[in-house]
Amino acid sequence: MKIKLIQPAMLPRPMDTQLKTRMAPSLALLTLAALTPATHEVIIENENVEAINFSDAVDLVAITVTVDVMDRAVEISKFFRAQGTKVIAGGIHITADPAGALEHFDAICVGMAERVWPRMLKDSENNTLRSIYRDMDHMTGSEIAPPSYGSIDAGKYLYTNIISASRGCPFKCDFCYNSCENAQKVFITRPVEDVLESIRALRTRHVMFIDDNFIGDPDWTKRFLEAIKPLKLKWSAAVSSNIVDMAALLDLMKETGCQSLFIGFESLNSASINSVHKTQNCVSKYDRLVRALHDRGIMVNASFVFGLDEDDPAVFDNTLKWIVDNKIETVTSHILTPYPGTKLYERFLNEGRITDFNLSRYNTAHVVFRPRGMTAEALYGGYLSLYEEIYSFRNIFKRLPRHKRQWIAYLAFNLFYRKFGKLTERVCLGVSFNTIGKFFRRLAYLVR
Repeated sequence: MKIKLIQPAMLPRPMDTQLKTRMAPSLALLTLAALTPATHEVIIENENVEAINFSDAVDLVAITVTVDVMDRAVEISKFFRAQGTKVIAGGIHITADPAGALEHFDAICVGMAERVWPRMLKDSENNTLRSIYRDMDHMTGSEIAPPSYGSIDAGKYLYTNIISASRGCPFKCDFCYNSCENAQKVFITRPVEDVLESIRALRTRHVMFIDDNFIGDPDWTKRFLEAIKPLKLKWSAAVSSNIVDMAALLDLMKETGCQSLFIGFESLNSASINSVHKTQNCVSKYDRLVRALHDRGIMVNASFVFGLDEDDPAVFDNTLKWIVDNKIETVTSHILTPYPGTKLYERFLNEGRITDFNLSRYNTAHVVFRPRGMTAEALYGGYLSLYEEIYSFRNIFKRLPRHKRQWIAYLAFNLFYRKFGKLTERVCLGVSFNTIGKFFRRLAYLVR
C-alpha cells in the first residue's frame, strides 16, 4: 500500500513564530513509519512545514491528532474519504475523547500504536478495517518502537535531536491528559540500551529528551545517566518539581551534561496547586529547587498555568516578580485549558463553565471557560502582558545567569527565539531552520 502519514497544521499562539512549529519533527509519525513493513510505501507530511499534497493517489491516510488540530484533521479526513481513501486517526486527543472522533474517520486508535498499527494495516489491506482499535493493556518498555530517524527531512526543522525515553507520567494532575479515563495506567521506560541506540542514530552530542517526566522512575534515570557518562553529551529534559529532594540525582545530571530542565511549577499559590491535585508540587520548596539547579549550572525552563480557580488578577505581578528575582532563564506560560476527556473538562462541563467548544482554540492561548477569580478579559490580558514583561530588555538583563558559560544559550532563546523571533524566522527561511539550529548548537559547544 501507499500510505500517507499526516501532522495537521496548528494555529500559532500570539507569541509564536515558525520557530515553534518547525522546532522538531513529529515522533508519532516517525514511530508509525518505523512500525510499517518495508513492503509499503510511506509518505510523511507535516503541514506545519509543508503543504499537504492532496493530489497523491494513496491507499491509506493516518493522522496524528492533538486537541488543537482536531478540526483541521476532520477537514483533511473529509477530503480523502470523499476520494475513497481510508483514513485512520490516533494520538493523544483521540485516546482522550474517542467518542468525539469516531464519526470523522474510518478507524481510530485508542492507546499506543505499537501493537495496533500492524493489525490496522493488515485489516486495511483485506478491506476489513474496524472502526476502533484499542490497546490499553500494559506494555513493556522493550515494546516501545524507536522512531525512524532516517525518515526526517532535517532541513525543515531547527532540531532533529529529540528522544523519548519513556511513556506516561506517574502523576495524574486534573488538567493533564494523564487524568483521562483512557490514560496509560503505568509509567514505562525503554531499556537503557535502546535509548543509547537512538542517541547513536542521531549522531549528535546535543540531545533533547521530550518525555512527560524524565524522572518518572528515578532509579531508571540514574542507571541511564551512568550509561551516558562517556558520551559527553549536552542535554535537556522535563522533570517534576519533586526532584528538589533528589540531590544525588541532580549531581549526576550536572556530571553528565544537563543544560536545562523544564519544570511544571504551574502556580506559586498552594491552593491553586491543590485545586488540580498536582500532588508532586510543594510551593514552599520552589526557591530551594531553583537554587539547587543554579548551583549546579543547570538552567530552568519554568512552566506556569494561569486561570486556576484560586487565581486572582494579582497572580501575574506576583509570578513575574518571582521569575525575575529567581533569575528563571526561560518561561513557558499557559492559560488553563480543559482538554476533553480530562477530569478538569468533566468538572467544568458539569459546572456549566465551558464557554467555547471550538477545539482549535484549545492551545493554552485562549480562554475557553469562565474563570472563577477574574474575568476572561483579565486572564487573557494578564497572560499576554506577562510574556511581554518577561522578555522585555530590562527583565532579560535582570535574569542573566550568573554562569557566563550559559549566556549564549540564554541570550539565543530570550533574544533570537522570543524577543526577535520574527526576524530569526525570516533568516531561517532564507537559509534553513536546521542550519540555524546547528549554528547555535556548535556555538554552545565552544563554551566550557
